[in-house]
Amino acid sequence: MEDFVQLKYALDTFYFLVCAVLVMWMACGFAMLEAGLVRTKSTTEILAKNIALFAIASIMYLLVGYYIMYSSTGPIFPSLGMLIGDENTLAAVVAGGDDAPYYSSRADFFFQIVFAGACMSIVSGAVAERMRLWAFLLFAVIMTGFIYPIQGAWSWGGGWLSELGYSDYAGSGIVHMAGAAAALAGVILLGPRKGKYGPNGQINAIPGCNLALSTLGIFILWMGWFGFNGGSELKISDVESANNVAQVMVNTNLAAAGGLIAAMAVSRMLFGKTDLTMMLNGALAGLVSITADPLSPSAFSAVLVGAVGGAIVVFSVLALDRVKIDDPAGAISAHGSAGIWGVLAVPLSNAEATFGGQLLGVIAIFAWVFLASLIIWGIIKAVMGIRISEAEEYEGVDISECGMEAYPEFTSNK
Repeated sequence: MEDFVQLKYALDTFYFLVCAVLVMWMACGFAMLEAGLVRTKSTTEILAKNIALFAIASIMYLLVGYYIMYSSTGPIFPSLGMLIGDENTLAAVVAGGDDAPYYSSRADFFFQIVFAGACMSIVSGAVAERMRLWAFLLFAVIMTGFIYPIQGAWSWGGGWLSELGYSDYAGSGIVHMAGAAAALAGVILLGPRKGKYGPNGQINAIPGCNLALSTLGIFILWMGWFGFNGGSELKISDVESANNVAQVMVNTNLAAAGGLIAAMAVSRMLFGKTDLTMMLNGALAGLVSITADPLSPSAFSAVLVGAVGGAIVVFSVLALDRVKIDDPAGAISAHGSAGIWGVLAVPLSNAEATFGGQLLGVIAIFAWVFLASLIIWGIIKAVMGIRISEAEEYEGVDISECGMEAYPEFTSNK
């Protein structure tokens, strides 16, 4: 019996770690997506942001974030603590009972790190091409160490939102909408790129430099999402859990497909052309939408959940442009608007969730992250500035912030 328990523990730990690696691979997906949606003169800097933010998230989550999110006791603002505690002992594992650990605590820590990094990655694309690199990295320290973990403690950490019935299986609100809220606060203070908006409501397209890279990024994200949602089942070593994982992965895939097709159809109807960038963000919106509950819906329902998210992202991108919210990657729409829809859609298939509980979660998470981020962005702006100069923006953020270009053969492409 003891050997059987240890085998299950090893299997669940291994599955957890593999899923964490898949989610970590999503960092590459975000980097490729964003690198393709910015201009050539902004590519090096956005790649630097994406790899640096993951390193920052890893260290900050070790120092304070994990403790705040899962070990603190405060009702609203959790207590502070550091590091990740002791590993499970053999005696605790084989003791049995409902409280016996069934996977390594280090595996859980690693899995949670990559979620924190994913949340911060959302901010990167929205503030691209005009933000100072070190201002962004300083914000990443606060976001991954404090802002994200505090609201995570309210729900996944067993806090007050969880007690009031808020349900978010893998983080449509906790991860994706939270990242979009932080991005929105930064974009409002940062302002649009030079030349993006003209007089009389004119909106000027600023095409990305490499849609092949962006398409690769979406494929990587689509693949990584199987770890994002599948790993959130937390277990695979019994029949029920294994079936749940399979259902989650099927629904995750179908929601992405539904989102892409819906965005493709809507963009065709609106523009008379099939917009690849809308298709890519449609797939991403479908993934975000199903993440709040990829287990309860039927396979066909997952297609519909994703399709609504894909349609929403098209209209959201257009609406934000009309109010001069410049988001080069469409991140606020794909993760924020679709994230809200995903959270509110949970009661449609999950009888244990309520619309009131879901709405309360949306309001609480968005308000906390947006207001806290607005304050932090404001402090950084006052102390060191958050935006490069107009001359630096014309020359390219790659040169002003990194001193090198990703495509040196095309220096005339400004």
